[in-house]
Amino acid sequence: QVQLVESGGGSVQAGGSLRLSCAVSGNTMTRAWFRQAPGKEREGLARIHASTGGTVVATSVKNRFAISQDNAKNTVYLQMNSLKPEDTGLYYCAAASRVSISFNPAAFGYWGQGTQVTVSS
Repeated sequence: QVQLVESGGGSVQAGGSLRLSCAVSGNTMTRAWFRQAPGKEREGLARIHASTGGTVVATSVKNRFAISQDNAKNTVYLQMNSLKPEDTGLYYCAAASRVSISFNPAAFGYWGQGTQVTVSS
């Protein structure tokens, strides 16, 4: 049984930083972070291979966000720097039992409950 629990969201001013954490239980091959802003589709931000640590970061956030993991703690992180008001949204941790080569939400069978990030100008 895979369970994902996010933490670390909150309110920050533009230009600030936040680090989100996702506690992962169960076997997964790919872990990822998505976000969903009001009225918008869910957007893939970054994914990481559970074994190799290989990462892919979406072009839209490539120079500001980074994904990492600590397998000893079974935790995946999303470091977010230079935050902008348009980064506001509900941030989700997701996981797949197989290697995922895309940010298609349908490829990820496990989701956390989400953590809110609000960036004020």
